[in-house]
Amino acid sequence: MPVPNSSRDAAAPPGPFREEMIWQQLKTVRDPEIPVNIVDLGLIYAAEASDVDGGKRIEVRMTLTAPGCAMSDAIKAEVERKLAALPEVREVRVEVTFDPPWDKSRMSEAAKLQLGFDADYGAPAKSSGPFKVIR
Repeated sequence: MPVPNSSRDAAAPPGPFREEMIWQQLKTVRDPEIPVNIVDLGLIYAAEASDVDGGKRIEVRMTLTAPGCAMSDAIKAEVERKLAALPEVREVRVEVTFDPPWDKSRMSEAAKLQLGFDADYGAPAKSSGPFKVIR
């Protein structure tokens, strides 16, 4: 059943289907609890299109910031709705997985800066001599 677009939804790009449209649409989906899109958060592990029944099937493998994320159904539904709005798309499959588990090192540099983390946040600590650094 089609889901009406909310005012937050980005319009589907014009023209015939192109692979980059998948990533453009995914970048319009934000985690409601974190003001960063799910691509820059590093939640998308894979996204690809294949031909099916005179159109395209998009398959997405993604994760969430935590297994108990209260917004998991809403985020997954928004991904499905936005990708289904792309031209020629007949089917969207979204798999949510926690293997491998998400961690902050998966975020883009832009996301780290937007959230106020240092650029090297999540990187192993650098040794400062004979002392062992414990985090």
